[in-house]
Amino acid sequence: MYVIGTAGHVDHGKSALVRVLTGIDPDRLREEKERGLTIDLGFAWLTLPSGREVSIVDVPGHERFIKNMLAGAGGVDLALLVVAADEGPMPQTREHLAILDLLDVPAGVVALTKCDLVDEEYAALVEAEVDDVLSGSRLAGAPRVRVSALSGEGLAALLAAIDAALDATPPKRNLGRPRLPIDRAFTAQGFGAVVTGTLIDGGLEVGQEVEFQPGGLRARIRGLQRHRSKVQRLEPGTRAAVNLSGIRAEDLRRGMVLSLPGSLRPVTAVDVLLRAPTMLTHPLAHDSGVTFLSATSESEGKVR
Repeated sequence: MYVIGTAGHVDHGKSALVRVLTGIDPDRLREEKERGLTIDLGFAWLTLPSGREVSIVDVPGHERFIKNMLAGAGGVDLALLVVAADEGPMPQTREHLAILDLLDVPAGVVALTKCDLVDEEYAALVEAEVDDVLSGSRLAGAPRVRVSALSGEGLAALLAAIDAALDATPPKRNLGRPRLPIDRAFTAQGFGAVVTGTLIDGGLEVGQEVEFQPGGLRARIRGLQRHRSKVQRLEPGTRAAVNLSGIRAEDLRRGMVLSLPGSLRPVTAVDVLLRAPTMLTHPLAHDSGVTFLSATSESEGKVR
């Protein structure tokens, strides 16, 4: 199972493109619908022409919600970089591209949206600008497809390009150590606590006992859903909802990791190998305060 993540500047049409490709509205919050602005992660899925089923994580493009974008970009197999043809690459285009590089997202496809709003000459200029921005990044040379969510132009070609890119993307390694970073925790009426996330490794089955770190809380898997269908088992790379017994949703939060009991241990210090993006505006020095983001978690720390 592969996971596709959107990326790109605010108002460049990421959610509209996901909606027209899948028939699913990824904007689930009332404020998102009222403002026409993606604030938190949205989720959808589709079956590609090859028959391959994929999950889609739609991330916010606004700079104020960059931590939500990071929470969704972890574990992505392919980035769908969205650039509006009437504006071209913008600040969050470049910022999201830098994040995709830092996360080592292995593949990507560029969707040039709103192509119905510009003529051929202008679209060609924007494509050249996109190529320049992608130069030196992991998405350099990624296929570009002109699309319109309004007219439907290019949608079939986009799906074919995604299929071809995934053909060349190696499947996730399975080390047999299931970890599911939580991006949502809520109570479903009649079912109880539910968490959602992408299974990074290993498998999960109905009836298994699981543990949440940090905290060490334990629960049992009551049910599993993949793309709103009940399943008995999850494989690596699957976006899923996990229904739990023996625990309250209020005790769970984004950033926790679901795993098998005793397999993970929380720590207060880590050694990291840093790679500074070119857009870094100030040096990172000894004793600097930092925000540490890992999978869906966010922690405050200090450089020692």
